Formats: sequence, structure tokens, C-alpha cells
Amino acid sequence: MPSKNKPLHCAAVDLGATSGRVILGTWAKNQLTLQEAHRFPNSFRSIGPNDYWDIAGLWQEIQTGLRKAAALLPRGTTMASVGVDTWGVDYVLLNDAGRLVFPTHAYRDSRVQPGLQKLARTPAALERIYAATGIPNVFYNSSLQLGETVANCPSVTDIATRCLFLPDYFNYLLSGRMENELTIASTTQLLDVHSTSWSRATLDHFHIPAHWFSEPVKSGTKLGTVRDFPELKGAKVIAVPGHDTAAAYDAMPANPDGTDLYLSSGTWSLVGFESNKPVLGKAALAARISNERIGDGRYRPLTNVIGLWLLEGIMKDFAERPKNDKEWASLITAAEKLPRSTALLDVTDTTFANPPNMKAAIEAQLKKRKLRAPKTLVAYVRLICDSLGQGHADAMRAFEKLAGRNFKRILIVGGGSKNRLLCQATANAAGVPVVSFQLEGTAVGNLASQLVSLGAVKNLATFRQHLGADLKKTIYQPL
Repeated sequence: MPSKNKPLHCAAVDLGATSGRVILGTWAKNQLTLQEAHRFPNSFRSIGPNDYWDIAGLWQEIQTGLRKAAALLPRGTTMASVGVDTWGVDYVLLNDAGRLVFPTHAYRDSRVQPGLQKLARTPAALERIYAATGIPNVFYNSSLQLGETVANCPSVTDIATRCLFLPDYFNYLLSGRMENELTIASTTQLLDVHSTSWSRATLDHFHIPAHWFSEPVKSGTKLGTVRDFPELKGAKVIAVPGHDTAAAYDAMPANPDGTDLYLSSGTWSLVGFESNKPVLGKAALAARISNERIGDGRYRPLTNVIGLWLLEGIMKDFAERPKNDKEWASLITAAEKLPRSTALLDVTDTTFANPPNMKAAIEAQLKKRKLRAPKTLVAYVRLICDSLGQGHADAMRAFEKLAGRNFKRILIVGGGSKNRLLCQATANAAGVPVVSFQLEGTAVGNLASQLVSLGAVKNLATFRQHLGADLKKTIYQPL
């Protein structure tokens, strides 16, 4: 049990699909301060028709970041712990010696499309899988990815003995212990929605070997001490919420009465809430509700709305795209001066997932609906933000209907929380206030789990109380 009077230092490794960072968190006098030790870009690479992650490059950046975090420690102090979160669904396959035996595909790889369409054409099978796992048929699901690998590279089952999802793998490299963590496991469409075990029927459906997985551990599990890393000698490796969205949700200083809807806004807009039970049934399947998990085993029903990926994609076609925070702010200000978009994009359109050209994909949808495409980057920004705001509102209303909830606020964290136009568009469409927190949500949730595991904070509710007391926020009232 750490001393309440002695500052505690922890490192959060936070990997997103477009960037990663290592954050040093210091907990003292019931307050958390953050220092960014290292930030780096991330992207998948294409070889022929397939897309892959640079796993070795990510590991090198993690090591660099942790060394920089250790260098930031006050003289005479040590790092108490390290935790890793990443985006969901992607994985590595290992042999008994812990060596990679298959390249790590990126979730946007089109290789899953045949399996996706096949499952979509067999509604009875889809309903069985949804009833078993609470996860709808989405192109990025680990189930489809692993099923495609086994089907087209069957000999992999002779050499692979373990499947670790990305935070699990980096935890293994740090600690030497192979474990599957619960929140990241829940993104796969392979976890039993009624327990914290794997769904054997679903594994069998996709012909995925059950022995590749271990019983998922809950967030806060201590995996051991950091190995082969002198700068972090003695630091504990803690299985924080491995899915970055689960970590971001943990950081939300939500009202205990359950009337807050959570929005983690980044490449994807992940809209959801905390619940003691899943949201299931045909209507939930039709609404594409994913029953992912909180680190303690409860549920985090959510839906994925295509997010700032739209904005990132459109920038490639404009020479005047912003290059720094000041230029981004100017672009958003210019877009705010335009009138609200009268015709919006259908942000549920799956062609936006990974198009060769985002501008062309948007124009194709508009042309199909006999709508005129914007002519300037500013106009595209206005259209995209207004459309995403409506997508967030639609998700909120679906949850209210399916779960019998009445949400009074939307709490937003992530990159989109800094976008005034997006926040206001969401408030306008939803008809409820949007509360934007100046909060590094994912890293803070990662650190919160470490602090609770170390005994520095009683529980997550207590951490949220401390965090919310001094947190700066902006409230956007619907207009």
C-alpha cells in the first residue's frame, strides 16, 4: 500500500490507430498531473492488396517513450507501474516461445469482406452469434479476421499456440506473462456475452482454435514486474483496460445516476454508456449495438459512428490542409461561420471505412442522392461535423429506445472534444448539452486503473470524484 503523502509515478502507453504516446502520470494529494514523454505517428502499411501494422516499430516507440518517461522522474524516485491500451480487435499469433508466427493485419484490410458478406447473408447464424457474443457483424471484428486467416492459411494452426491482442502482446513483452485482458477481448465477437469466458460455439463457427486463448483477466490485474528494462526496474506491469475506448470511458466524471451518455471522439466516434446488463435482441442487432465490457466485468453497450476518419481522409485532397493547432483552429472558425448543412452525409455508409479516396467516396454518396458536393475544404469541414453530430444524436436516441434510458447530457473526450463545431453540432442534433472535458481521456483511464490496482485510490468511483473536482470543461447548449 503506497504512502498517501508520497507522490506515485505511473506510465501510460496509449496507442491509437493514427498516433501513439507515452504519458507519465503523477498522483499526489488526490490529484493527477500528466507529462507527455513521447508522441509518435502510427499507420498501417500496404503490401499488395493487404494492410499490416508495423509491430516492431511500435515496440521500438514504446521503449523510447518509457525511457523518456523514466528520465522525467524526479531525482530519487522510481516508476511504480506501467499499463498499455490500444485500439481494438487486432492481434498477434505466437508460438510457445513467444515468437510471432504470422504478420499482423490491420483491421481495415479488405480480406474479411467475403466472410462479412457471407455472415450477412445467413441471418440465422448472425442472430445466434449476436445472442452468444452481443457483438454485431462488423468488418473489423477479430472473429472475421481470425476466421479468414485459418481458412486461407490453415497451416497456421500447426505453429501458432497463442493469440494475444495488441495490448496483451505489449504487456507480454514487458512482463513475460501471456494473458488476455477482458475489455480488449470483448471487442472480438468471440467473448461470451453472459460471462467472462470465450464463446466456444462462436469459436467453432469461425473454426478458431480455442486453445489460442486464456480465460480473460480483469483490469487491474498485476502481471509481474518489468523485465529487461533497467530504467523501469521494479515497476509493475498492470493489465489496465486494454481497449482504448474502455480506458477513455473510465476517465469520464459521469453522474452516478446513469443519465450521462459517453462519446469518445477520435478516428471513430464511440457512443455508449455503462450498464449492469447487455442490450440484446433483434432490434439491438439491427441498430448494431456492441456489448463491450468494462474492466470490472460489467457492460459498455456502444455503437461505432464513423468519426474524424472522415476529416482526416478529406484533408489529403486539399493543399491548404492545416499543419498545426493554430491552422486547425482557423479552419474550424471558418467552418463555424458557414450556415448549418441542410443535407447531411449518411455516416453509417460502410464505403467510408477505408476508401481509396475519401473525397471521391463522399462525392459518390452525395451524387447518388442527387445532392451537390462542397467546393471548398471549409465547406467539407462544416458538412462532416454537422453529419457526425447527427450520427451521434441518432445513436443516443437508439440507446434511449432500446435500453429504456433518458440521457440528459453527452460527455465527450478525445480529439473531437477540442472541435467546437463538432461539439455544438452534436448538442444541436441531440437536443441535450454536450460537456467537453479538457481531459486526456484514454491516458487518464489507463492511469486510473493502475492507481486503483496499486491501492493509491479506493476504486474508480473515488478516482472520478477526485478528477471531476478540478477538471476544466466547456458546456455546449443546444441551439
